Amino acid sequence: MQKVRIESEISLQKRLSEHFGFSSFKGNQEVVIRNVLAGNDTFVLMPTGGGKSLCYQLPALISEGTAIIISPLIALMKNQVDAMRSFSMEDGIAHFLNSSLNKTQIQRVKTDMLSGKTKMLYVAPESLTKEENIEFLKQVKISFYAIDEAHCISEWGHDFRPEYRRIRPIINEIGTAPIIALTATATPKVQSDIQKNLGMLDANVFKSSFNRPNLYYEVRPKVNTSREIIKFIKNNPGKSGIIYCLSRKKVEEVAEILQVNDIKALPYHAGMDSATRSGNQDKFLMEDVDVIVATIAFGMGIDKPDVRFVIHYDIPKSLEGYYQETGRAGRDGGEGQCITFYSYKDIQKLEKFMQGKPVAEQEIGKQLLLETVSYAESSVCRRKMLLHYFGEVYHEENCSACDNCLHPKTQFEGKEYLQLLLETVVAVKEKFKADHVANILCGHITTIIKSYKHNKLEVFGEGSEKDTRFWNAIIRQSLVAKYIDKDIDNYGLLMITEKGREFIDNPHEIMFTQDHEYEESDEDDVSMNQEGKGSSCDEELFAMLKNLRKKVAKKKNLPPFVVFQDPSLEDMAIQYPITLDELQNITGVGAGKAKRYGKEFIELIDAYVEDKEIIRP
Repeated sequence: MQKVRIESEISLQKRLSEHFGFSSFKGNQEVVIRNVLAGNDTFVLMPTGGGKSLCYQLPALISEGTAIIISPLIALMKNQVDAMRSFSMEDGIAHFLNSSLNKTQIQRVKTDMLSGKTKMLYVAPESLTKEENIEFLKQVKISFYAIDEAHCISEWGHDFRPEYRRIRPIINEIGTAPIIALTATATPKVQSDIQKNLGMLDANVFKSSFNRPNLYYEVRPKVNTSREIIKFIKNNPGKSGIIYCLSRKKVEEVAEILQVNDIKALPYHAGMDSATRSGNQDKFLMEDVDVIVATIAFGMGIDKPDVRFVIHYDIPKSLEGYYQETGRAGRDGGEGQCITFYSYKDIQKLEKFMQGKPVAEQEIGKQLLLETVSYAESSVCRRKMLLHYFGEVYHEENCSACDNCLHPKTQFEGKEYLQLLLETVVAVKEKFKADHVANILCGHITTIIKSYKHNKLEVFGEGSEKDTRFWNAIIRQSLVAKYIDKDIDNYGLLMITEKGREFIDNPHEIMFTQDHEYEESDEDDVSMNQEGKGSSCDEELFAMLKNLRKKVAKKKNLPPFVVFQDPSLEDMAIQYPITLDELQNITGVGAGKAKRYGKEFIELIDAYVEDKEIIRP
């Protein structure tokens, strides 16, 4: 295995502070970076917000040659290149190569690379397959390959892209070098598929915890959803957020409702023409609008660190998708609220989409949906359930940052209810749907019950002290617990499983969770803390710095977070730096950023300190 050559024995800590303005590494970053610098193949599993990018950016800066970074989306590449340039005084340090560049721009990229200026080249897999690019890259000294969003390689991943499976043969053609593959979401099956496809079964694997302690998880009943969302956003003015919907029609509808209610929001979905779509995305990144309403097409290309909330208007098809989408919140380490609106009707809609699909695909889809229902209906800590899904044990009894821990649901003993439900499913010969079974238990005489003479059954009306909503909740929880199953192709008929038959023969105690009370709450949403800022942050100065950042970013046509991220501005509003030397010691600034953008910021702080007669720390 080729070893990545390093200019000299260096202190990684010193380089981290110099280039990126951070005083220490997060989680596994340092051990991953040392592994890359030692020339080993490396597989990194790290949650969004865990600092994945730094794992290849720092080694690229201190290694001989150019690192080739394979990334799936053009928008993401541009943001990352802008961000890297902002840490340096030299624009040639990072480039991207994709279909958006003209001939002159491509020539400039090639010149910078051949002269040794460029430490990072971002490239889409499609561009990598072009013969002219392969021939050019053969002339370049490559330090290593970084494959971002590596789950795109796996057919088991939630975002499979066939062109990602061609990466390994192309690397072999250009010239081998160490590989670092990175992803924020991969179940063990997806991980082994990635390693196999990239020919890196011997790679050193670094897994970080999937826990995102700064995120708050909540599932709400889907009642007056638009009104709830408007109320939430109005209680959190000026905060950036994403609202996910399953259909394009719903995206347009929700965006319009928000606009009518004086909320700066725009839609984003694959059905829009690409100019409007990328224009809307840019307005969100540039802070011209606060909220983007989107289908799941929106997200992978988003590198906005200060998203403060992610709302799911519709529940996602899988927990992996849910984790990935909620993971867009709080990437800067600040607070993030993740609110999902849930109704079992949405699950039934998703089941309809599966009808007629191949059996194997249906089985996978059904299992993924069942896990989602289980998550939504459960009384267990949301964090514990999410981490369990990724094979991680969460030992805390109370996470203090999810609705189930803060407002525990009532549980009750339900042996008799389950017995009665199973008897009813048997009585109708496993040939009817949930609503019909619930109506029999409640003793409701409907046309269909009369026509099948189900009002003559012994079980008819046996559960009439409870309503249909109660019985539907028992049915859903019994599906999740696998006492019954649902035949999706046959209109969702309920059937008894092996586990259900065992229960009929040997009934035992079982706990059920009381269904949500769907009454509307009169209480207002609790608004978020001021973006997680401590009380020592000077709010007035922070607001002035944010305005200046927006002005500087507009002038340079960059998203504001590329200039300075919120935690850097917060630190400035605590430390009051008035020289470039002081500024480069602020969290997340570093020497390059201080030189590139610092002058106006220290002038503003200096004037503010003098005006307010502040004694600096």
